Amino acid sequence: MRSLSFRSRFLSSCTRRTRSCRGLTLIELMVGVAIVGLLMSVALPSYKSWRAKVLSRQAAQAIAALSITIDQYAASNDGSYPASLATVGLDRQTDPWGRAYVYYNIAGNNIGGARKDKNINPINTDYDLYSKGPDGVTAKQLDNAKSVDDVVRARNGRFLGVSVDF
Repeated sequence: MRSLSFRSRFLSSCTRRTRSCRGLTLIELMVGVAIVGLLMSVALPSYKSWRAKVLSRQAAQAIAALSITIDQYAASNDGSYPASLATVGLDRQTDPWGRAYVYYNIAGNNIGGARKDKNINPINTDYDLYSKGPDGVTAKQLDNAKSVDDVVRARNGRFLGVSVDF
């Protein structure tokens, strides 16, 4: 009885053109492509949703850091807030989508320019600081369709997040 190695048995069987040595059929290839396509159609929206949440969290963290600098400025200037982000050297700060943060000093201006909630009440009494979100458009009132993805500071800093969650 002659013992053949695995390699020699495999190679010798493939020379006979058995079923195990042939390539994939077109149907098998199409089924494989369909499965990969189905997996991608499920995974891609999940990834996009996850990425949007991560970027919104990054914007909220940056707004928190900017708020600390603005509050420190106010503490060292008898409670008066800066007129703009440039006053405290923060005018070059950009959100995760590459746009500048928006700052509005409510105390130094009229309350009419402040962001408002759905009941048209100002969301802050000191200053507004927010990102326009991924779409880059905004409106004064948070429940406006243009503002639902904005990342805002509200309740004088007690809320930081996407405006739709406020």
